[in-house]
Amino acid sequence: MPDTFVPDNAGRGPGGASPRSIALVGPQGSGKSTLFEAMLAAAGAPTRRGANRGMGTELRLGHGSFMGESWAIIDCPGSVEFAHDADCALAVADLAVVVTEASPARATALGPLFRRLEEAGIPALVFINKIDQLSGRVRDTLAALQAQTSRKLVLRQVPIREGEAVTGYVDVVSERAYRYRRGEASERIPVPEAMREREAEARAELLEALADHDDALLEKVLEDMAPAPEEIYRPLHASEASGAVVSVLIGAAEHGNGIQRLWKALRHDVPGVAETAARRGIPAEGGPLAQVFRTLHAGHAGRLSWARLWRGPLRDGAALDGHRVGGLHRFPGGEAQKVPEAMAGDIVALGRLEGVSTGATLGGPPIDFPQPPPAVHALAITPEDRKDEVRLSTALQRLADEDPALTVTLDPESAETILSGQGEIHLRAVLERLTASAGVKLKAVRPQIPYRETIRRGVVQHARLKRQTGGHGQFADVKLEITPRPRGAGFHFDEKVVGGAVPKRFIPAVAAAAEEATKKGPLGHPVVDIAVTLLDGTFHSVDSSDMAFGTATRMAMQEGLAKADPVQLEPIDHVTVNVPSEYTPGAQRLLSGRRGQILGYAAMEDRPGWDAVEALVPQAELPDLIIELRSQTQGLGTYVRRFDHLAESRGK
Repeated sequence: MPDTFVPDNAGRGPGGASPRSIALVGPQGSGKSTLFEAMLAAAGAPTRRGANRGMGTELRLGHGSFMGESWAIIDCPGSVEFAHDADCALAVADLAVVVTEASPARATALGPLFRRLEEAGIPALVFINKIDQLSGRVRDTLAALQAQTSRKLVLRQVPIREGEAVTGYVDVVSERAYRYRRGEASERIPVPEAMREREAEARAELLEALADHDDALLEKVLEDMAPAPEEIYRPLHASEASGAVVSVLIGAAEHGNGIQRLWKALRHDVPGVAETAARRGIPAEGGPLAQVFRTLHAGHAGRLSWARLWRGPLRDGAALDGHRVGGLHRFPGGEAQKVPEAMAGDIVALGRLEGVSTGATLGGPPIDFPQPPPAVHALAITPEDRKDEVRLSTALQRLADEDPALTVTLDPESAETILSGQGEIHLRAVLERLTASAGVKLKAVRPQIPYRETIRRGVVQHARLKRQTGGHGQFADVKLEITPRPRGAGFHFDEKVVGGAVPKRFIPAVAAAAEEATKKGPLGHPVVDIAVTLLDGTFHSVDSSDMAFGTATRMAMQEGLAKADPVQLEPIDHVTVNVPSEYTPGAQRLLSGRRGQILGYAAMEDRPGWDAVEALVPQAELPDLIIELRSQTQGLGTYVRRFDHLAESRGK
């Protein structure tokens, strides 16, 4: 009999089991959003099919019930530029459904995701989507996926093919065959004779993987006895929960194929909130405990904090750490719906929690939460109409509140508002949201490079200020020596005045004016790494003052710096590029082509098959580095950088 799905009207199933949550993760284009809609539709929740086709840039949350049990499904963006959003969702999920296409060529893109799941100890299930487009053998796709993870992947279904078309599957555990029927439950059919050998091979591989972790099953395998399905499900569930094995299912979400079978596997294999909390080190005892994993400013609904309730129950209006919950929302079919109460395991949106940021824990000590990765791309933005600056500022504060991977800074030197994020697509999405939420037309350009300048030779410069305007005049005379210092030595002032040629009381004004004059040199940039020495001067007992000596000093500095062979300095960053080993030569060429000095490369200890390439690269060459790097590495390459030193500009 096919499984029946009970619409989720009450917020939890009549069976009373704690709600569970899954996160749909995988590369861009794998069909996660289609699967999200298909799963909700199969769970009896209303959906808007096709409403979010194309590349998703935000988390989506939906609720539904399967056989009376309550579920939350989080649809995560696939682009690597939104990986932090996926990490936030995974932090509160009981299990990750890794969605991939039926193509070995796309498997490499899953390497970083598998690694994050392994490091965090998050149970996972792989769903090979678009099985109707399978052109080769599913075992080849499985082998390519296995190369990306240390966990053992076990195939739970073998596709049935009629000609080039995949028409159904054989369940490896139950040894039953099913034919897909579009929009309906699959029809059970006899196992095709042509499939028996392949099914037996897949079953043997499954039993061998499980027997490594279960003595009773190992004994059956060694004695060449066929275990009953229930003797397989028990060690399968235990091995999945421990992360020793990962089940692999197949289907085509676009046609509704394999969705009910996926729901069955989730129902049996996804751990409950108590198990997940124990894995996260969260105590079972205590009052309501919630962790915020997304912040959203939802127009008329106000500020919403999406949170996993690790302990419950929690009622609308209750207080958590002094914050009153102003509304509880669930999302059947993806649309917000108020509920009076949430129970342990629920994922709900909490209303009006001002001052509570993403990652915050309410009701207990802080729970670990993913930190955003360092920014790799930046834009300087200004409103086309200066009257919109206040509206833009407010909108920026909200966006930074919503998106931990976005940073907003004001460069004090250039006075530019800088948006820094995870790539071109990320910042483009931010700009679109800014325009939509604030109604402000924006100009976006590359941020200015913080060039500096210094001098190549020393000079002695004399300057005299003599002004008489009636009453007290202005008089000061200074003789300055301006010399270069070693790179990074900074500014230094000294005085060698003898005989009181310049009274001591005026020397601080000379020092201050000399340093102030370095803010903008003859090339238009701040001047660094110079020494200024006051050698001599004269004064007038009436007309000399701090202001007069300051003015004379600035005159001497302006003239002297222009004569001292000024040179522009550009910032050089230490860059570490991380790429799969097959892309290492390309990464080196990319850096060299950007005036980079390659320092070397080495295998990454924590990432088998990956290399770290180190180089010194002018900062002026970095603004679009991430775009080209990802283009050359199927979106896998990334880098981190830090300022290293200033060097004379060499040009391209």
